[in-house]
Amino acid sequence: MTDVHHTYEFRCPVHGFIELSAWEREIISHPAFQRLRRIRQLGWTDHIYPGAMHTRFEHSLGVMHVATAMLDAIVGGGRTLLEEELGFDDAGICRDRILVRLAALLHDLGHTPFSHGAEDLFPEFEEEGRRYVHEEYSAAIIRHRMRDVIENHPANANYRISADDVANLLEGSSESARSLIWREIITGQMDADRIDYLLRDSLHAGVDYGRFDWRRLIGCLALVRTEDERGWRLGVTEGGLHAAESLVLARYLMFTQVYFHKTRVAYDHHLQMALAELLPDGLFPPPHAGQLDAFLRWDDWRVLGRLADGEGGDHGRRLSSRDHYRQVWHSAENPGRHDVETFHMIQGALGSKMPLVASASKSWYRFDESDVPVQSDNPGQAAVPLSHLSDVIKGMRPIGKIMAYSAPENVASARAVVQNCVQSVGRR
Repeated sequence: MTDVHHTYEFRCPVHGFIELSAWEREIISHPAFQRLRRIRQLGWTDHIYPGAMHTRFEHSLGVMHVATAMLDAIVGGGRTLLEEELGFDDAGICRDRILVRLAALLHDLGHTPFSHGAEDLFPEFEEEGRRYVHEEYSAAIIRHRMRDVIENHPANANYRISADDVANLLEGSSESARSLIWREIITGQMDADRIDYLLRDSLHAGVDYGRFDWRRLIGCLALVRTEDERGWRLGVTEGGLHAAESLVLARYLMFTQVYFHKTRVAYDHHLQMALAELLPDGLFPPPHAGQLDAFLRWDDWRVLGRLADGEGGDHGRRLSSRDHYRQVWHSAENPGRHDVETFHMIQGALGSKMPLVASASKSWYRFDESDVPVQSDNPGQAAVPLSHLSDVIKGMRPIGKIMAYSAPENVASARAVVQNCVQSVGRR
């Protein structure tokens, strides 16, 4: 018989020991979760940073650990507010803590092989005129494949947490005020996912770009009263302003130096094109109950096996032999008129010798209703959005870098053409 009070520990290179309950251990033993061992966190990035071999499995454990630390910090510093203003009690806080842990643990179940590199092969969600996203796959897997292990464990007898509770928290489909508060721990501008992946990816890639004072940030978390209809938001005290800035800066540096590395971009393209050859109809199955098993059978191992067998067309061959496209030109991070003119001239001159044009487009911070509120140390002073207080964040523009690639056999001639185009535009 399962000892519902027994706990287990995993040793994590980022956070030290991560504690799990017997219930959580059974959840991670489920085949849908074990699949995450076979999905690399950073796709083909190990071809540039050889240490980046870590997986979605360990990241998911880390997100659960960080989410728990965030919730505990909020409760520790704001229990009176939670109880008197928002109607929480000890039992409710305890249940919500478990719910947040489960949502954080299971948030990445819906990733494709090699993580984000293949998400353009999700099918169309016709009712909304867009592609499905991996969060919708995660929610569907929780509802249709994880329900039994979530709902029927003896440890859940007192909490009655359902698979729908977990999926709703991930999707933001719950209307309750308490769920809106906790959801910002799972998906927000300074959420547990972001904190863990920056630290973990930085460690395994062997770079320092993603390191920041995350413990200080968590120690300064607070529920902050806002003027919108929600009333309360996850924010930081004034003492956490610079720690929050450091997270945004770390994200900018990791994207420009690691996630948007020129060779990583080429590998992502080859992966997507090779998978389009391997998948029936060139797309993953939709996140419908009857097709989830077909989706879950796709992982890195399966793709690598098919590539090793010579499948995946020319792009599969390029992945297997490291014969990837090479960058022959790139714009500035924020291309101006000169860059755009140069690109169009290069595009016209190279034609089919430029088989890949990629755009490294990203916004580092959302200046909207999700702007992180900062609680002033001055009594009676209203919270102020982080972007209003931080000149650093205020000055961070989104990037729209353009990158042009040629096949290795055409690189020399392509670069000669690029040089002529650059000089021609420069003389205007």
